Amino acid sequence: MSTSQFATRLPRHDQDLTGLLGQHFIYTYSNGWLYELYIKNAESVEYRVHPSTDVVNPLTGRWVKDQKAEIARLGDDVYSVAWNEPTGSCVSLVLNARQRWVHFTGFLAKWVDDNPGLIVSFQNEHLAEIQRYRDAGPIAPQIQADLFGTITFAEDSGIDNEQVIACAPGEVPAGFLDRTN
Repeated sequence: MSTSQFATRLPRHDQDLTGLLGQHFIYTYSNGWLYELYIKNAESVEYRVHPSTDVVNPLTGRWVKDQKAEIARLGDDVYSVAWNEPTGSCVSLVLNARQRWVHFTGFLAKWVDDNPGLIVSFQNEHLAEIQRYRDAGPIAPQIQADLFGTITFAEDSGIDNEQVIACAPGEVPAGFLDRTN
């Protein structure tokens, strides 16, 4: 365990996360980037970065399973989902499931901004390599990104469903990303 005074973990407040746990979202940010997020359980998320038709996202093709996350209910149908990536980047999402929007704030490690292609893969199979890149840096100055997005598809896929994010972004079935509800 870390000896940092900031790493002390306070007890979680009892929160009702049932409106978010097991939810699977497809959403598009205001700049056209297309993402998919699965709230796997109260402590982890999974996601994929998909190709967009109109814009280039330098992270297209990246996908992650079992990313540890801090998940909290902020209010009715509003949730915070935040995590530190092995890249040295930090992600914070606020999701409004009822109004169907997401807000992303990310603090991207400098080396990721300089060479995003180095993390475009299935992260779980490349953790040691990614950690070497992170340790070589530079981490700072971090690049802040701030985007709003619209949730175009949402479904309850159940908790701990290994089939939700089970293949690379380029391997999803035809029409998968076109679904709306």
